[in-house]
Amino acid sequence: TPLQQEAEAQQPQNQEPQPQEQAPQQQEQGAQQPQKQESQPQEQEQAPQPEEQEPQQFTLHQRIVYPSQGVGVVVAIEDKEFKGEKIPYYVIYLEVTDMTIMAPVTKAEELGIRAIVSEEEAQGALQLIGEDYEPIPSDWKLRYQMNLDLLKKGSIIDIATIVRSLYHRSKVKELPIMERKLYDSALKLLEDEIAYSLQKPKEEVETLIFTRLESR
Repeated sequence: TPLQQEAEAQQPQNQEPQPQEQAPQQQEQGAQQPQKQESQPQEQEQAPQPEEQEPQQFTLHQRIVYPSQGVGVVVAIEDKEFKGEKIPYYVIYLEVTDMTIMAPVTKAEELGIRAIVSEEEAQGALQLIGEDYEPIPSDWKLRYQMNLDLLKKGSIIDIATIVRSLYHRSKVKELPIMERKLYDSALKLLEDEIAYSLQKPKEEVETLIFTRLESR
């Protein structure tokens, strides 16, 4: 009948809007999920920063090592005015050269100024000079520059390495004048620091060094 046909035609019209209204909501929810995930990396970036180490501070009358200069002692800590600002300086007396020098406290670490090594480190340097080593360049100019760089770095292991290599090189061929001076400087630095570290006379330390060098 005409009434039944109208009712059948109206039923599909009621069902069609429902999925169309729900679909956008599902899409909106799916679009919102990545926003929650994006916030997670931001929390990981806020990791605690490591604290910066303060420069090493030396005290009055403390013995120190000044690279390529020798063992010294802090005889005073004074303020000097520079461009209207007071800057603290270490006043260091070097026994080897009988000189007094000044170094800014804030630049001491940059200059390589350090404390006398421990007894264990001093014994390690003595052991090193008695060990085998890799062949060094035959070109003395290249060899000189390599050892000069080690001397400027100034660790006791660097100095012991210079002494060991140049001592054995001198047994093969006489060292050029500049290289001989470098060897003598390194040997003196090594003797002085080990003597202060082990609290032994310098003559005894010198004997220890050459005994180890000749033990190979």
